[in-house]
Amino acid sequence: MTLPQVFKGKMRLALITAVLLLAAGGGYLALRGNKTATVYRTEPATRGDIASTVTSSGSIAPLVTVTVGTPVSGIIKSLSADYNSQVKKGQVIAQIDPATYNALVEQSRGSYLNAQANVAKAKVTLVDAKRTLARYQNLVKDGSVSVSDFDTYATAAASAKAALDAAEGSVAQAKGSYDQARTNLNYTTIVSPVDGIVISRAVEVGQTVTASMSTPTLFTIAQDLTQMQINATVDESDIAKVHEGGNATFSVDAYPEELFAGVVTQVRNAATTTSNVVTYSVILAVDNKDLKLRPGMTASVTFVAATRQSALKIPTAALRYRPKTGQQGQQAKLEPGQKRIYVLKNGRPEPVIIGVGIGNDKETEVTKGDLTEGAEIILEEQTTTSAKASSGNPLSTRSGPGMGPPPR
Repeated sequence: MTLPQVFKGKMRLALITAVLLLAAGGGYLALRGNKTATVYRTEPATRGDIASTVTSSGSIAPLVTVTVGTPVSGIIKSLSADYNSQVKKGQVIAQIDPATYNALVEQSRGSYLNAQANVAKAKVTLVDAKRTLARYQNLVKDGSVSVSDFDTYATAAASAKAALDAAEGSVAQAKGSYDQARTNLNYTTIVSPVDGIVISRAVEVGQTVTASMSTPTLFTIAQDLTQMQINATVDESDIAKVHEGGNATFSVDAYPEELFAGVVTQVRNAATTTSNVVTYSVILAVDNKDLKLRPGMTASVTFVAATRQSALKIPTAALRYRPKTGQQGQQAKLEPGQKRIYVLKNGRPEPVIIGVGIGNDKETEVTKGDLTEGAEIILEEQTTTSAKASSGNPLSTRSGPGMGPPPR
């Protein structure tokens, strides 16, 4: 290698080293230029009305629902009611083909008449046997007839009486079959058991219904859609807050902007366990005079457990906030029923011990403690890195629409 070539190689190596040093120095200066700032999201303590609530969900159903079926099998011959039909008690709503049952009625009627004829015949035979027995009874006394002959006629009379009893039993049996056949014939005419509206129809004309194992359902009739109920499920942790006679509000997806009112009529004691979660059924009575609510709708229910007026209240999220490690310092031990929140003072979080009352997912009542209305309650904090930050002083950010960091 010549001297010029060695010189060029050293120059190239020196140039690469200088570039790397400049890059490292620039990165160091850039890191030194960045400043960290802690931003706190706060909301002020306010006064106002507050309610303790329990949320749940349930389905809307008519207060009284009647399932109409039939105990006989057959082919649906005609239908006189459909979905949403208004029906009256005793109104014919369907007809099963009665031809087979008419034939059974005639057949059982014939058996019944035949049994009655057999009774009449048995009565005649019994009367004749008794008359003969009485005649031979007088003859046996004077020796004109032997005792053995008399015994034969006595046996015949007893047999005639037994035959009559059997014939009368056959009449009772035939009459039962006849009555059953007529009842089954009547069952082929389906009538509404109540006044109401048809909310479900499960059959079509020409369809065969079979009642061998269970009664098939033909219609479901709601007795009164102006009075509805909600069967809501409440977790075991909240069930103590719900009482009979308590008020509740609910919404449905069909009317998302409208709130409906309900009253708790029953808190059932039977528990239901699903995936290790224990719930109880709570029944609400609902007025549906305008017929907006329909059976089967899902209702999002809010039970009102208690209310306070002009209460000092804070965001419930403030109860969960804790400063980052190293900022908390030494903390006083909390007594039962006390909570610790943090207030932003002089740009730093300061702890305040309070007592709490009723609350919900959004707000909690403050009943005790050195907290004043308007105090900036810390909800959360974030640490940001900015090259433009002139110092490490914390910033406050109020939550809510249109609220952002204060001007620098």
